Amino acid sequence: MPSDQEYVHILEHLYEKSLILHDPSLWHPVLDFYFVDALAHIDYSVGLMAYSYQSPRVIMSGQYLRWRIDEEKQGDRSKFPAFIRWVKEKYPERFELLPGLWRRIYDPDDEACYISFRIVLDRNTRDPIRPHVFYLMIEEFFKPEFLKSLYSDASLGILFEEFKKPS
Repeated sequence: MPSDQEYVHILEHLYEKSLILHDPSLWHPVLDFYFVDALAHIDYSVGLMAYSYQSPRVIMSGQYLRWRIDEEKQGDRSKFPAFIRWVKEKYPERFELLPGLWRRIYDPDDEACYISFRIVLDRNTRDPIRPHVFYLMIEEFFKPEFLKSLYSDASLGILFEEFKKPS
């Protein structure tokens, strides 16, 4: 098993990222919520590997994730999982450009899920997710093209609005 220090480095990598070149206040509100949500799940999952589950850091992350359960049910946020499935069906090439964590968690054909807020990619193993996998997750969420697509008037924001229209 990797040393806890490897997971601490993954958290450092996450928190060294910056959105300085972006204005998240102009992002589509649902996409913004799920962007932060994914980062919170990454933080919590890696935090469990790097620190004791009783550390204040892990406890605070868990408190945030408990709060967001009710928040994800509000307004158009509840449509996000169906939106990801719709993109997979209607725009498979666009689906492949989404961060892998979103593709896996919200694809009903994939067994990945959040269990007690922790990212679980394979329910049949007790092995921890390797540090390099978390590193790749983080990198996908901070790709410049992906970040640009989160704006309300950008590709993913426009697709979400198209999805919401009655057919």
